[in-house]
Order: sequence, then C-alpha cells, then structure tokens
Amino acid sequence: MEKQFNDLSESRQQQLMAFDRLLTIMDELREQCPWDRKQTMESLRHLTIEETYELSDAIIENDLPEIKKELGDVLLHIVFYAKIGSEPRLDNGFQFDIKDVLHGICDKLVSRHPHIYGDFVADSEEAVKQNWEKLKLKEGNKSVLSGVPTSLPALVKAMRIQEKARGVGFDWDDKRQVWGKVEEELAEFKENFNIETGEVLDQKEAEGEFGDLLFSLVNYSRFVDINPETALERTNKKFIRRFQYLEEASKADGKSLSEMTLDQMDAYWNEAKKLNA
Repeated sequence: MEKQFNDLSESRQQQLMAFDRLLTIMDELREQCPWDRKQTMESLRHLTIEETYELSDAIIENDLPEIKKELGDVLLHIVFYAKIGSEPRLDNGFQFDIKDVLHGICDKLVSRHPHIYGDFVADSEEAVKQNWEKLKLKEGNKSVLSGVPTSLPALVKAMRIQEKARGVGFDWDDKRQVWGKVEEELAEFKENFNIETGEVLDQKEAEGEFGDLLFSLVNYSRFVDINPETALERTNKKFIRRFQYLEEASKADGKSLSEMTLDQMDAYWNEAKKLNA
C-alpha cells in the first residue's frame, strides 16, 4: 500500500493527505466534542440541506472562494454521516464507513459508464443519458421516475421528471411543438377567469391549469438550454437587489415606502434598472 501511495503524483498524494486530515479530525471531534458526540443523521439532515443551498447560492453568484468554502462544509457532512454509519447501531446492526461509501460510488460510476469501462459505444451526451436510465432499470429500479426524490422543490422536480422521461425517449421532437403546448396551457388557464373582472371561475381547476402551464414552460426551457431553477433564482436575486435599492434610495430622500404611491416607487425601481441593480 505504501508503494502504491509513493507511486502517485505529488498532487494526488497531497489530496489524499488532506482527506486523511479531515477523517482524523472527524474521529477526534466525534470522540471529544460534546456537540459532535450528540449528533445523529437525523439531527444533521436540516443542516445538510442548508449547506447545500448555500453552495447553490455561491454557484449562482459565481463566487469561487465561497464555492470552495461551501464545498468544504458539504464534504464535512458527508464524512460526518459516514462516521456515524461506522458506529454500532441498535436498530438493524448495519454499518458502513467512508471506505464503503467511496467504493460504492466508484463501483456505480464504473458500471454506469460501459462506454468507458466496457464495450458499449456512446458517441453523444444523449446516448450516455439514455443508457444510464436503462442501466438503472436493470439494477432494480421499478420506474424510470423512481430516482426523483419526493421532497425535491416542485420546480426542480418537474425538470428532473422530464429529464428522466427523455432518457428513455419519451419527449417532444421539436421545440416548436413544446411552445405550442405552452400556448395551449396558457389558453386553458385563462379560461378559468372572467377576464373583465379577474374573478376566478373555478379555483381548483385554475390551480391545476397553472401547474400544467408551469410544467410546459419547464419543458420548453430544456429545449432552449435554460435551467428553470437557476433562471428563477437569478430573477429572485435581481428583484431583491432592485427592491433594496428602492428602500435605501427612498429612505435617503426622507420618504417612507408605506406613504409612497406606486408611481413614486416605480421611479426608484426604474433608477435601479438603469443602474443594472
């Protein structure tokens, strides 16, 4: 083993040593720190979700130093779960450690890439994706869609459902067909309103049609290579920046939002747009 390690490049040796340092620190914290000793997989779950969203924010902002930091936080959680998994459990006795986690993902990557590690030929990204889904079904998945987590946010889930279906060939042929579906769903949504008054004629039906409209827009976004979750989050951040400019600029002018008219607020909003806020 020592010889194999010494045969590695200096860069790879440094990476492995850094990973070993993290594993050693995790062992020490789990044994000596009161907070770390108390944690369970369940207690860490919400913190992991938070760290993942913080990483997502850093990626959207293209903040590389922050991405590096958040990747470290996510990696810590992975190591933490593996450490807990290696400890004796009272429920079913199943144990695993970080070695098992790493070998598990390595084995899956090798089996899911027969065009690299086997004789299968895949000369395009689409061919790789389609074969990936077929392999998952062979591995025991009962449905192509069973790999989509039920707790995903609805917008992300819609995108993943459509990608999974596309992976086995269930998809539109042309983006013009998809846009036609968007227009069809928009018309059906509008049918649930009295356009003159804006009154909803059937709330439940309108909600269903609105869902169909969003689903069709997500479908179209795939055909024009737009990630709908990223696009919406960028718009969220843009709105926040402009609204905060409105708040700060009006306050500097001695005005209160609660006492301003919409036209007055729009004036600050347009200033923010000109400043590309």
